[in-house]
Amino acid sequence: METVALTTERLVLRAPTEADIDAIEAACQDPEIPRWTTVPSTYTRAHAEEFVTLVAEWWAEGKETVWGIFVDDTLSGMIGLHHIEDHHSGGYAEIGFWVAESARGKGYISEAARAVIDWGFVELGLVRIGWRAVAGNEPSARTARALGFRYEGLHRQALTSPRGRDDGWSAGLLVTDDRAPVGWPVL
Repeated sequence: METVALTTERLVLRAPTEADIDAIEAACQDPEIPRWTTVPSTYTRAHAEEFVTLVAEWWAEGKETVWGIFVDDTLSGMIGLHHIEDHHSGGYAEIGFWVAESARGKGYISEAARAVIDWGFVELGLVRIGWRAVAGNEPSARTARALGFRYEGLHRQALTSPRGRDDGWSAGLLVTDDRAPVGWPVL
């Protein structure tokens, strides 16, 4: 699959390139990113270089679609659809994201996620998008809830990262859902 750029009112979403390696490395020095994601800690330039290479491969293979989130040409986060499955009865993917410390609290992830979700449902023909996060990651959960995801449960020791295993929260959004936020028992 060819890479696709998405634009919103304030954002440009595009696949990260070699020109973004320094910005990716700098953003991933924030300890909150590896705390809640699979991003390695201590994050090096080599990690960023490998990530950019992998993103290009994932797009080409149609396995994952990853975008850098840019505000006025400044990298503000990453978002992607991971584990893309194409089934006869409709596809599935899992959304994942992180936001740079300087860009938090500005609604960029929600804005980017709406564009990515719309694209996934329309262009990829997905019928379901999943969301998972380490239990306790309330900012991510609040974002998913605001996007209309329905909380589906706690999965003990289900998430793996360089830290080991963590309990995880999960939620789902169907193409037929109205996307209105509903109550979550963990928020």
